Amino acid sequence: MKRAATVALTALAPISWGSTYAVATELLPPDRPLFTGVMRALPAGLLLTALARTLPKGQWWWKSAVLGILNIGAFFPLLFLSAYRLPGGVAAVLGAAGPLFVVGLAALVLGERASLRTVLAAVVGAFGVSMVVLTAEARLDAVGVIAGVISSASMGAGTVMTKRWGRPEGVGPLAMTGWQLTAGGLFIIPVAALVEGAPPALDGKAFLGYGYMMLINTGIAYWLWFRGIGALSATSVTLLGPLSPLTAAVIGWAALGQALSPVQLVGMAIAFGATVAGQLVAARSARSFSSTEKNDQNISMDLTDGAVRR
Repeated sequence: MKRAATVALTALAPISWGSTYAVATELLPPDRPLFTGVMRALPAGLLLTALARTLPKGQWWWKSAVLGILNIGAFFPLLFLSAYRLPGGVAAVLGAAGPLFVVGLAALVLGERASLRTVLAAVVGAFGVSMVVLTAEARLDAVGVIAGVISSASMGAGTVMTKRWGRPEGVGPLAMTGWQLTAGGLFIIPVAALVEGAPPALDGKAFLGYGYMMLINTGIAYWLWFRGIGALSATSVTLLGPLSPLTAAVIGWAALGQALSPVQLVGMAIAFGATVAGQLVAARSARSFSSTEKNDQNISMDLTDGAVRR
């Protein structure tokens, strides 16, 4: 039950990210994705760091910077570049392939076993997303595809390294999230200034949109995401990723008047089913690992007791 609650809370992060497109198109200034990235990350990072009242120490200064760049600073600009160069459906499919990067990296770096069922869940999830978002008119652009692949790899590497390094003793996920968002936001600032120039004028709608993006879509969402990485396997967390494009499709239908075809509905069912199946596989793997670890401890205790008796 505790694991199910953790999975459910972690799932709120990609669900929240699914609202990004609707908020950006309806409330935010157009053609300012990098400025939006800064407004999402930096204020949220500073706020969470202030609430946690903890700063990095020693090696955690550079570790937080690396994680912040992988998860935020590089991921945001590459994601936006991909979205601008490719049809939305193609960019979403490239993002949905992110779990495959994490499955491979987790096996290499963390020793998490990449079972056939886990890989199948990731592939089927990406296929379901493709049914929801791809259209017959979709066209490929080399720069956009490369940016999309690298953005998924960057987020995947950030997820795995967040799990690998863990957290300093006595430091909670709130502080870790704040450090990463701050580092990522600072990294984007010079890129945004170089590419987009001075910040745009903001009206009431923009303040509302940026407030939502900063607090809900980024601050709380990334806190839940990093909290989930600390409690679950990296593979389990990343398999929740398809919930983001699925949520975007539902919001587009419910709030923006976008129609959903039968093929899209089937794709949503497939992607959601693959997400649930992936969590069930991960739960079985976690129970199996826990049981094996307990048996190893019992054997070790038996051997120790035997040595003492002798």
